[in-house]
Amino acid sequence: MPGRTSVRAEKMERVDAVRATLVSQPITAVVGVRGVPASALQSMRREFRNRGHPIQVATNSSIRHAIEAAIPERPSLKPLLEQVEDQTAILAAQGNPFSLFQEFSKTRSPTPARGGEIAPNDILVPAGTTSFKPGPIVGELQHAGFPAAIEKGKVVLKKDTVIVKAGHPISREVAGLLTRMDILPLEVGLTLRALVDGDTFYPPDVLSVDLGARREELLRAYRRALGLALEIAYPSAETVPLLIGRAHRRALALAVAAGYPTKESIARLIGRAVREARAVESLKGK
Repeated sequence: MPGRTSVRAEKMERVDAVRATLVSQPITAVVGVRGVPASALQSMRREFRNRGHPIQVATNSSIRHAIEAAIPERPSLKPLLEQVEDQTAILAAQGNPFSLFQEFSKTRSPTPARGGEIAPNDILVPAGTTSFKPGPIVGELQHAGFPAAIEKGKVVLKKDTVIVKAGHPISREVAGLLTRMDILPLEVGLTLRALVDGDTFYPPDVLSVDLGARREELLRAYRRALGLALEIAYPSAETVPLLIGRAHRRALALAVAAGYPTKESIARLIGRAVREARAVESLKGK
Protein backbone atom coordinates (compact mmCIF):
# COMPACT_ATOMS: atom_id res chain seq x y z
CA MET A 1 0.00 0.00 0.00
CA PRO A 2 1.96 3.01 -1.29
CA GLY A 3 -0.22 5.60 0.49
CA ARG A 4 0.16 4.02 3.93
CA THR A 5 3.91 3.56 3.41
CA SER A 6 4.24 7.23 2.45
CA VAL A 7 2.36 8.40 5.55
CA ARG A 8 4.50 6.16 7.77
CA ALA A 9 7.67 7.54 6.18
CA GLU A 10 6.50 11.11 6.80
CA LYS A 11 5.81 10.29 10.47
CA MET A 12 9.25 8.75 10.84
CA GLU A 13 10.81 11.85 9.29
CA ARG A 14 8.93 14.09 11.77
CA VAL A 15 9.99 11.92 14.70
CA ASP A 16 13.61 11.96 13.54
CA ALA A 17 13.48 15.76 13.17
CA VAL A 18 12.19 16.09 16.74
CA ARG A 19 14.84 13.64 17.97
CA ALA A 20 17.55 15.72 16.29
CA THR A 21 16.19 18.82 18.05
CA LEU A 22 16.21 17.08 21.43
CA VAL A 23 19.93 16.28 21.26
CA SER A 24 21.04 19.44 19.45
CA GLN A 25 21.55 21.64 22.56
CA PRO A 26 22.58 21.15 26.20
CA ILE A 27 19.11 22.13 27.46
CA THR A 28 16.05 20.14 26.42
CA ALA A 29 12.67 21.22 27.81
CA VAL A 30 9.06 20.08 27.68
CA VAL A 31 6.65 23.01 27.38
CA GLY A 32 2.92 23.12 28.09
CA VAL A 33 0.85 25.22 25.69
CA ARG A 34 -2.67 24.46 26.96
CA GLY A 35 -5.06 27.40 26.67
CA VAL A 36 -2.74 29.69 24.70
CA PRO A 37 -4.61 31.20 21.72
CA ALA A 38 -3.07 30.38 18.35
CA SER A 39 -2.16 34.00 17.59
CA ALA A 40 -0.55 34.47 21.03
CA LEU A 41 1.34 31.19 20.67
CA GLN A 42 2.76 32.28 17.31
CA SER A 43 3.88 35.59 18.83
CA MET A 44 5.50 33.86 21.83
CA ARG A 45 7.28 31.35 19.59
CA ARG A 46 8.59 34.23 17.49
CA GLU A 47 9.94 36.01 20.59
CA PHE A 48 11.64 32.88 21.90
CA ARG A 49 13.09 32.12 18.47
CA ASN A 50 14.57 35.63 18.33
CA ARG A 51 16.25 34.94 21.69
CA GLY A 52 17.77 31.75 20.32
CA HIS A 53 15.22 29.46 22.00
CA PRO A 54 13.04 28.02 19.21
CA ILE A 55 9.94 26.16 20.40
CA GLN A 56 8.88 23.19 18.28
CA VAL A 57 5.27 22.02 18.36
CA ALA A 58 4.53 18.37 17.60
CA THR A 59 2.04 15.67 18.52
CA ASN A 60 2.55 13.97 21.86
CA SER A 61 3.13 10.62 20.18
CA SER A 62 5.85 12.13 17.98
CA ILE A 63 7.52 13.74 21.01
CA ARG A 64 7.40 10.50 23.00
CA HIS A 65 8.82 8.46 20.12
CA ALA A 66 11.53 11.11 19.61
CA ILE A 67 12.53 11.07 23.29
CA GLU A 68 12.65 7.26 23.28
CA ALA A 69 14.82 7.37 20.16
CA ALA A 70 17.14 9.95 21.78
CA ILE A 71 17.53 8.13 25.13
CA PRO A 72 20.36 5.81 23.91
CA GLU A 73 22.34 8.96 23.05
CA ARG A 74 21.19 11.00 26.07
CA PRO A 75 19.85 8.75 28.87
CA SER A 76 19.14 11.83 31.02
CA LEU A 77 16.13 12.62 28.77
CA LYS A 78 14.12 9.66 30.07
CA PRO A 79 12.33 11.56 32.93
CA LEU A 80 10.88 13.95 30.32
CA LEU A 81 8.61 11.16 29.06
CA GLU A 82 6.38 11.61 32.12
CA GLN A 83 5.92 15.29 31.24
CA VAL A 84 4.50 14.66 27.74
CA GLU A 85 0.78 15.05 28.30
CA ASP A 86 -2.00 17.40 27.31
CA GLN A 87 -0.86 20.00 24.74
CA THR A 88 2.90 19.88 24.52
CA ALA A 89 5.84 21.45 22.71
CA ILE A 90 9.59 21.04 23.08
CA LEU A 91 12.51 23.43 23.25
CA ALA A 92 16.25 22.99 22.79
CA ALA A 93 18.48 25.80 24.00
CA GLN A 94 21.67 26.93 25.65
CA GLY A 95 21.97 29.04 28.78
CA ASN A 96 20.88 29.03 32.40
CA PRO A 97 17.92 26.76 33.31
CA PHE A 98 16.68 29.16 36.00
CA SER A 99 16.78 32.19 33.70
CA LEU A 100 14.94 30.17 31.07
CA PHE A 101 12.21 29.31 33.60
CA GLN A 102 11.84 33.02 34.38
CA GLU A 103 11.42 33.76 30.67
CA PHE A 104 8.53 31.31 30.51
CA SER A 105 6.98 32.70 33.70
CA LYS A 106 6.84 36.15 32.08
CA THR A 107 4.59 34.81 29.31
CA ARG A 108 1.84 33.99 31.82
CA SER A 109 -0.93 36.46 32.58
CA PRO A 110 -4.25 36.35 34.52
CA THR A 111 -7.34 35.33 32.59
CA PRO A 112 -11.03 34.88 33.53
CA ALA A 113 -12.62 31.49 34.06
CA ARG A 114 -15.40 30.40 31.71
CA GLY A 115 -16.57 27.42 33.72
CA GLY A 116 -15.45 23.81 33.69
CA GLU A 117 -11.78 24.54 34.39
CA ILE A 118 -9.94 23.04 37.36
CA ALA A 119 -8.81 25.64 39.88
CA PRO A 120 -4.98 25.56 40.05
CA ASN A 121 -5.06 27.22 43.48
CA ASP A 122 -7.65 28.13 46.10
CA ILE A 123 -9.80 30.96 44.70
CA LEU A 124 -10.14 33.44 47.54
CA VAL A 125 -12.80 36.13 47.35
CA PRO A 126 -12.03 38.91 49.85
CA ALA A 127 -14.61 40.51 52.12
CA GLY A 128 -15.70 44.04 51.31
CA THR A 129 -18.00 46.21 49.27
CA THR A 130 -18.73 45.11 45.71
CA SER A 131 -19.63 47.19 42.66
CA PHE A 132 -23.03 45.49 42.38
CA LYS A 133 -26.23 47.42 42.92
CA PRO A 134 -28.77 45.93 45.37
CA GLY A 135 -31.21 43.59 43.67
CA PRO A 136 -31.42 40.02 42.39
CA ILE A 137 -27.63 39.82 42.30
CA VAL A 138 -27.62 39.22 46.08
CA GLY A 139 -29.59 36.00 45.61
CA GLU A 140 -27.32 34.93 42.75
CA LEU A 141 -24.25 35.45 44.89
CA GLN A 142 -25.72 33.59 47.86
CA HIS A 143 -26.82 30.69 45.64
CA ALA A 144 -23.27 30.38 44.29
CA GLY A 145 -21.81 30.32 47.81
CA PHE A 146 -20.73 33.94 48.22
CA PRO A 147 -21.57 35.44 51.68
CA ALA A 148 -23.44 38.39 50.19
CA ALA A 149 -25.65 40.87 52.04
CA ILE A 150 -26.92 44.41 51.72
CA GLU A 151 -25.45 46.97 54.12
CA LYS A 152 -26.11 50.72 53.91
CA GLY A 153 -27.56 50.32 50.45
CA LYS A 154 -24.56 48.43 49.04
CA VAL A 155 -23.89 44.79 48.25
CA VAL A 156 -21.09 43.49 50.45
CA LEU A 157 -19.31 40.20 50.98
CA LYS A 158 -19.24 39.72 54.73
CA LYS A 159 -16.07 37.61 55.03
CA ASP A 160 -13.15 36.24 53.08
CA THR A 161 -14.29 33.08 51.30
CA VAL A 162 -12.50 30.33 49.40
CA ILE A 163 -15.15 29.95 46.73
CA VAL A 164 -13.36 27.10 44.89
CA LYS A 165 -10.65 24.93 46.38
CA ALA A 166 -7.55 23.96 44.44
CA GLY A 167 -8.13 20.92 42.25
CA HIS A 168 -11.91 21.41 42.12
CA PRO A 169 -13.89 22.43 39.01
CA ILE A 170 -15.07 26.01 38.58
CA SER A 171 -18.80 26.08 37.79
CA ARG A 172 -20.19 28.35 35.08
CA GLU A 173 -22.22 30.19 37.71
CA VAL A 174 -19.18 30.95 39.86
CA ALA A 175 -17.03 31.76 36.81
CA GLY A 176 -19.53 34.35 35.60
CA LEU A 177 -19.73 36.06 38.99
CA LEU A 178 -15.96 36.09 39.40
CA THR A 179 -15.59 37.76 36.02
CA ARG A 180 -18.18 40.41 36.97
CA MET A 181 -16.13 41.08 40.12
CA ASP A 182 -12.93 41.41 38.05
CA ILE A 183 -11.41 38.36 39.71
CA LEU A 184 -9.21 36.47 37.24
CA PRO A 185 -8.46 33.09 38.84
CA LEU A 186 -6.59 31.44 35.97
CA GLU A 187 -3.38 32.07 34.07
CA VAL A 188 -2.68 31.64 30.40
CA GLY A 189 0.76 31.32 28.87
CA LEU A 190 3.58 28.88 28.29
CA THR A 191 4.48 26.48 31.10
CA LEU A 192 7.95 25.05 31.43
CA ARG A 193 7.06 21.60 32.80
CA ALA A 194 10.59 20.28 33.19
CA LEU A 195 13.98 20.35 31.51
CA VAL A 196 17.25 18.49 31.25
CA ASP A 197 20.51 20.44 31.27
CA GLY A 198 23.29 18.12 30.22
CA ASP A 199 22.83 15.13 32.50
CA THR A 200 20.75 16.92 35.15
CA PHE A 201 16.96 16.75 35.32
CA TYR A 202 15.17 19.82 36.72
CA PRO A 203 11.50 19.54 37.76
CA PRO A 204 9.53 22.82 37.83
CA ASP A 205 9.50 23.13 41.63
CA VAL A 206 13.31 23.27 41.58
CA LEU A 207 13.38 25.83 38.77
CA SER A 208 10.80 28.09 40.41
CA VAL A 209 13.33 30.30 42.18
CA ASP A 210 12.86 33.99 42.96
CA LEU A 211 16.12 35.22 41.44
CA GLY A 212 15.62 38.73 42.84
CA ALA A 213 15.22 37.41 46.38
CA ARG A 214 18.24 35.13 46.00
CA ARG A 215 20.29 38.07 44.70
CA GLU A 216 19.30 40.13 47.76
CA GLU A 217 20.26 37.27 50.06
CA LEU A 218 23.69 37.06 48.44
CA LEU A 219 24.18 40.82 48.78
CA ARG A 220 23.23 40.71 52.46
CA ALA A 221 25.62 37.81 53.03
CA TYR A 222 28.38 39.72 51.22
CA ARG A 223 27.85 42.85 53.31
CA ARG A 224 27.88 40.85 56.55
CA ALA A 225 31.01 38.94 55.55
CA LEU A 226 32.72 42.21 54.59
CA GLY A 227 31.75 43.77 57.91
CA LEU A 228 33.13 40.77 59.84
CA ALA A 229 36.37 40.81 57.82
CA LEU A 230 36.85 44.51 58.59
CA GLU A 231 36.10 43.97 62.27
CA ILE A 232 38.82 41.30 62.62
CA ALA A 233 41.16 43.09 60.16
CA TYR A 234 41.21 40.12 57.79
CA PRO A 235 43.16 41.08 54.63
CA SER A 236 41.59 40.32 51.26
CA ALA A 237 41.23 41.99 47.88
CA GLU A 238 37.98 43.63 49.08
CA THR A 239 39.10 44.59 52.60
CA VAL A 240 42.70 45.83 52.15
CA PRO A 241 41.74 49.26 50.66
CA LEU A 242 39.15 49.74 53.40
CA LEU A 243 41.55 48.60 56.15
CA ILE A 244 44.26 50.98 54.91
CA GLY A 245 41.74 53.83 54.78
CA ARG A 246 40.57 53.09 58.32
CA ALA A 247 44.16 52.83 59.61
CA HIS A 248 45.02 56.17 57.98
CA ARG A 249 42.02 57.91 59.56
CA ARG A 250 42.87 56.52 63.01
CA ALA A 251 46.55 57.43 62.69
CA LEU A 252 45.63 60.96 61.63
CA ALA A 253 43.21 61.32 64.53
CA LEU A 254 45.91 60.10 66.96
CA ALA A 255 48.50 62.52 65.53
CA VAL A 256 46.09 65.44 65.93
CA ALA A 257 45.15 64.38 69.46
CA ALA A 258 48.84 64.08 70.43
CA GLY A 259 49.82 67.34 68.69
CA TYR A 260 52.25 65.50 66.44
CA PRO A 261 52.96 67.54 63.27
CA THR A 262 52.95 65.76 59.89
CA LYS A 263 52.07 66.83 56.37
CA GLU A 264 48.54 65.50 56.90
CA SER A 265 48.01 66.69 60.50
CA ILE A 266 49.57 70.17 60.43
CA ALA A 267 46.54 71.86 58.86
CA ARG A 268 44.25 70.38 61.52
CA LEU A 269 46.68 71.27 64.30
CA ILE A 270 46.84 74.89 63.15
CA GLY A 271 43.06 75.00 62.85
CA ARG A 272 42.70 73.65 66.39
CA ALA A 273 45.26 76.17 67.71
CA VAL A 274 43.37 79.04 66.07
CA ARG A 275 40.08 77.89 67.60
CA GLU A 276 41.66 77.57 71.06
CA ALA A 277 43.29 81.01 70.76
CA ARG A 278 39.96 82.60 69.87
CA ALA A 279 38.35 80.87 72.79
CA VAL A 280 41.00 82.29 75.16
CA GLU A 281 40.64 85.73 73.58
CA SER A 282 36.89 85.67 74.14
CA LEU A 283 37.45 84.88 77.83
CA LYS A 284 39.65 87.99 78.26
CA GLY A 285 36.81 90.19 77.14
CA LYS A 286 34.70 88.92 79.99
